This record gives sequence, C-alpha cells and structure tokens, in this order.
Amino acid sequence: MRYFEMSSVFHYPWEQVAEAFWKRYPNPESTHVLSEDTVFREVRGHQLFSKRVFTKTNRVPKWGERFVSAHTVKILEESVVDPREQVLVTYTRNLGYVRVMSVVEKVVYRASSDNPGWTVAERSAWVDSHVFGFARAIQAFGMERFRKNCLKMTGGFNHVLAAMFPHAAPPGGQASAPSSKDTLRDAAKRAGDLAKAKAGPLYASIHANKT
Repeated sequence: MRYFEMSSVFHYPWEQVAEAFWKRYPNPESTHVLSEDTVFREVRGHQLFSKRVFTKTNRVPKWGERFVSAHTVKILEESVVDPREQVLVTYTRNLGYVRVMSVVEKVVYRASSDNPGWTVAERSAWVDSHVFGFARAIQAFGMERFRKNCLKMTGGFNHVLAAMFPHAAPPGGQASAPSSKDTLRDAAKRAGDLAKAKAGPLYASIHANKT
C-alpha cells in the first residue's frame, strides 16, 4: 500500500467552498467525469450525510489493458458536512476493479488557521493492488496518476469557485500551490505503517456512515 498527502489553500471562505463543492462538475479539468448521481442524503442532528456515485473514464496504459478492460469506472463519494464546526469531510473510493487497484481518499475542508477567509483542503490517499507480481508497478502507476489528478481537481474546483463568486476571487483566481506536505511516501517503511494506521479509522468511518 502507498500513501499520499497534500494540502491546498483556496482563497475563499469555507461557506463558499462548501456550497461550490456540490457544483464542482463540470469544469474544464473534469472532462473525464461523465455523470453524477446522488443516491443518499440525510440530516442527522446538525450534520448532512450524503452519498454520490460518479461515472468516470478509466484510461489505462497499454500494459494495463491485460488487467482492466472497461473504459469507465464507478466512484463512490461519501461526505459529512458540519456547518456548526465548519468542516466538510469526504471519503471516496472506486467500486470496480478493486483487486487490480483500489484508491481510497479522504479530504477535510476547514477554515484556514492563517486566514479565516480562506479554506484549507487536507487530502490523504491510500493506493493498493493485489495483482500478484505486478502490485508494486500498479501501485506506483496509481499513485503518480492520482498525484497529477489532484492538481487538476484543485484547478477545476478553483475554476468553479471563481465562476460562482467572481467578486471574491483572488487575483488570478487560483488556489495556492501545494504545501511541503505534497510528498510521496511510498519508498519508506514509515509510509506503509502510517497508511495501515490511518486506513483502519478511515474504513471505520465509511462503514459507520452506512449504518
């Protein structure tokens, strides 16, 4: 298993980021997202729980065609919005070809401690594969693709924010560059230990949302 961390700062208040989150598709960076469907939504106390299923294109390199034949893949997104605490947490995972490659992602959106008018998105991801003899190569490919997609997702989300809130948009309308936490920790044993330690609570949170 390989683990990845990245944090980005959007120059918009949390309320605007939370509103735009539901409208972030389509955008110029998300042509691979074909459809989205809300399959569950419920208010519990002061929190909003939601589940959405996305259909995305599933481009793979030539060598990957021996393991994956489908051109699309379903993605499950589960989220919890807490307006009182101003925290939005999302959990995302692929539903197909999980033995070939599974990607589990957690993102926490909260107000920046440096500027209450900005929002920090803290992203964590776990990439795994159970294909005998090819697991390491598939994990490396999945991690690199995920890293590149994160940059596109940030740019696409920022495009939507600028369109929805043009008067609040900063010069250039871009989120800040990823922080120094934007590192790959796949080579060190520490990464594997950290991934396993964090994966347990993450999956527990996902299953708790299902009950």
